[in-house]
Amino acid sequence: MRLGINLGYWGAGMDGDNLAVAQEADRLGYDVCWAAEAYGSDAATVLSWVAARTERIDVGSAIFQIPARAPAMTAMTAATLDSLSGGRFRLGLGVSGPQVSEGWYGVKFDKPLARTREYVEIVRRAMTRERLSYEGRHWTLPLPGGPGKPLKLTVHPQREHIPLYIAAIGPKNLEQTGEIADGALLIFPSAEHIEDTAIQYLRAGREKAGKTMEDFDVCPTLPLAVGDDVNALADLFRPYTALYVGGMGSREQNFYNRLAQRMGYEKEAVEIQDKYLSGDKAGAAAAIPHRLIDQTTLLGSVERIADRMAAYAAAGVTTLTLAPAGFTLDERITALRAGTEALERAGLA
Repeated sequence: MRLGINLGYWGAGMDGDNLAVAQEADRLGYDVCWAAEAYGSDAATVLSWVAARTERIDVGSAIFQIPARAPAMTAMTAATLDSLSGGRFRLGLGVSGPQVSEGWYGVKFDKPLARTREYVEIVRRAMTRERLSYEGRHWTLPLPGGPGKPLKLTVHPQREHIPLYIAAIGPKNLEQTGEIADGALLIFPSAEHIEDTAIQYLRAGREKAGKTMEDFDVCPTLPLAVGDDVNALADLFRPYTALYVGGMGSREQNFYNRLAQRMGYEKEAVEIQDKYLSGDKAGAAAAIPHRLIDQTTLLGSVERIADRMAAYAAAGVTTLTLAPAGFTLDERITALRAGTEALERAGLA
């Protein structure tokens, strides 16, 4: 099992620290460094900066938001980043959520599966550097009856095939991801539940495409905190978990809330969302069961984290992406180093 690092969002006053974390991950032999975007920092600019200041580690978008860019622009960006980084780019895509898609980008959040499938087809077709034409329900290239003509990408990517990942949570999205992508970006994964909540659907998609899981990257992100008091460490992530389970998307379309329910926390997920959406964020955080946090993070001593890593590897995870917690750069670097030590102790390096 390989290790990755997730820097999350930039622009919150920690950009220098984030770069130092990426550089230390590069030195330690981490496999990939991911960056996110929502409605603040964009991932493409961050990844170009990280790629320019590192030597070996891959850089990946987790994610480029599908409503933010035309698919041809995503192909251009991917080709450019792969060329500039010397073949170290991984393209992660996702539909985002209804609040961001419609509120920030003005793009209707409908038919997310069909839109994702067409988007991936256009991106991959553009990356072949053949003249681009496409007829779908959501995109038609060139537009009919106008001056447009089929064009081809002028930039040469470093590689013929850039790995393409999709952020997926729901069963239908997971199955489609297994069918059309090279990897899946997962969040709030529990080693005890990941087969039932994710991998079985990815496997079904691979089988539909006539493929196996052997060449597919199962890539969940987990917060990591090192210390002796597991309960205190878990409390650090109560606001984070409450935000996703309680406040992401909308009451009707919160994918993370549904995931918590599929993991067996039906009653708790409803209570967390009710409190969060009513403005009681502290109450929502307090309502999160300790076990839910412990199952979806890596907490405790290096030995305990090593045992958890072994469980994820046994469950089918191929790249474990860490989000090292800490109030200072030194604490984040310490957590990062603990990740490599735990991987070695688990016999997975």
